[in-house]
Amino acid sequence: MNMKLEDLRAEIAACRICVDSPLKEPLPHGPRPVLQVSRTAKICVCGQAPGTRVHQSGRPFTDPSGDRLRDWMGIGSEIFYDPDKLAIIPMGFCFPGLDNKGGDLPPRPECRAAWHDKLFEAMPQIELVLVIGQYAQSYHLGSARKKSLTETVAAWRAYFEAPPAKGKPAVLPLPHPSWRNNAWLRKHPWFETDLLPVLKQEVARLI
Repeated sequence: MNMKLEDLRAEIAACRICVDSPLKEPLPHGPRPVLQVSRTAKICVCGQAPGTRVHQSGRPFTDPSGDRLRDWMGIGSEIFYDPDKLAIIPMGFCFPGLDNKGGDLPPRPECRAAWHDKLFEAMPQIELVLVIGQYAQSYHLGSARKKSLTETVAAWRAYFEAPPAKGKPAVLPLPHPSWRNNAWLRKHPWFETDLLPVLKQEVARLI
């Protein structure tokens, strides 16, 4: 059943699946789903899951990685946080907690299973999906995803220029804009010289 987007948003805001009936260990803190959806946005940013700063702010990408992502897209915060222009749907809506080394755990699997298909069905107007990181790329690219993130991003032109399936948006894979990927970005200058101009052009066209 195609649920109304407003109903979905309300249900997700109240979601407690990863605490009350988790697929693995329960979420180690109270749920705080973070996403941005609308019936008019033509671009959707699909990342991994909120980090500690986003968990505190309740707003997606309120951290240095968000600054870099907005720079990649060629837009400022005013447009980025305008739901009429941009949707943001991470693979996990809540901060998943930290591992033993202090890094973020993977996105909770409950979100994808319960909500993602319904959300994208309720937003058929989306024309471009930016898929950030391996979990988002696995969901949006399926079997077309390469063995590694580098190979997947390197094949961006094949994904972006391929005729999308009926009713599906175009997909553009990206690395995570975290400072942890500075070495990756230096090692792969084609990302800045070849991919980013296309990204900025498409964002400007669809905003």
